Amino acid sequence: MIVVGAVVIFLLLALVCWWLLFPASMSRFGDVVRRGSVGVRGRVGQAGDRAEQAMSRAKNSTQREIGAAGGAVRRHWPILTLSIALLAVPPVLILKMRQTVVLTEFQGEDYSTSGTMVAQLLRGERLRPPPPPPPEAFITAEVRRLKPEIVTADRKWEQIDSDLQQRVLAIYEVMRRQYGYEMVLIEGYRSPERQAELMAGGKATRAGAWQSCHQYGLSVDSAPIRDGKLQWNMEDPWTQRGYYLYGELAQQAGLEWGGSWRSIKDYVHVEMRGRCRAARAAKRAELAGKE
Repeated sequence: MIVVGAVVIFLLLALVCWWLLFPASMSRFGDVVRRGSVGVRGRVGQAGDRAEQAMSRAKNSTQREIGAAGGAVRRHWPILTLSIALLAVPPVLILKMRQTVVLTEFQGEDYSTSGTMVAQLLRGERLRPPPPPPPEAFITAEVRRLKPEIVTADRKWEQIDSDLQQRVLAIYEVMRRQYGYEMVLIEGYRSPERQAELMAGGKATRAGAWQSCHQYGLSVDSAPIRDGKLQWNMEDPWTQRGYYLYGELAQQAGLEWGGSWRSIKDYVHVEMRGRCRAARAAKRAELAGKE
């Protein structure tokens, strides 16, 4: 309905402009219609002569009206200017209505047209976090030996940025439905004190306090779980495939995957790189202002 209304407005304004610029055109148009109807009723034989005469008259009148149009423009320029401005409104409205809206910070394909399952999930209803695995999964002897830092990690979904939540949950759903992998959140938000402690330990991270996206709720660490045990071993084909699928889906969702880094491979990690950089810059400015 909006498009139809815009077209009607466009035609009406165009008619007003025509009438102001060529006032004699309306009467001549009526004459042409009347002459045409008379010709249809029986004066077909004189059609050629009338056409030639009409062309001659049109040529002369066109020359006169071109001169008159210049005067009309000078006399009616405020109305014409307003009409031209209004004529631009319908196409602008149509272009605005057709604008594609994409998810903020999305770096890959357009969610409104993408056919991937991640995109379909993000276009649907809001996803909810899955039930957490038994607490014992995070305190096994293997975890304490290989990943002791996750024993005390924060795994509260509400501490994670809501946009990042939905992207990660969509990845989890695709991993489960399409590939048969159950993914588990092993760490979300990380306090600056914990970050400094982990850096001092020299194993879990190279970033200090306020340097990691975890401090801003803009990154998470996840792992596949099988038979109640978290899987880390990249030499195991099943585990390796799971992490590479996780990374591929993360990139589809516009996230940065730690497994693609050159200096260090952090297969469990995904983050919202652009927003994290902005948050770090703001924090640096805040800390500098306090010194």
